[in-house]
Amino acid sequence: MVSPDKILKTLRLTEKSNRASSELNQYTFEVFPSATKTTVKEAVEQTFSVTVTRVNIINVKGKPTRSRRGIKSYKSDIKKAIVTLKEGDKIELV
Repeated sequence: MVSPDKILKTLRLTEKSNRASSELNQYTFEVFPSATKTTVKEAVEQTFSVTVTRVNIINVKGKPTRSRRGIKSYKSDIKKAIVTLKEGDKIELV
């Protein structure tokens, strides 16, 4: 079993994720690229003492950017995990 700090990076706090957490009991995490659905489930259950019912994983491609001098580059690719918790469970957000 891999330690949770090698799976979960951060909890994503956006308008969309805040609405999903309040209405659908879903929480969005940014995870390391090597994370799988089962390792994310184990990490969330171990870290927050909750029961996970479903995990969806999304690979987000980095967008192209330009510097002031016109040099092209790309933002980093990220991997997100949307975790659905059992009815009644909750993750306290500070």
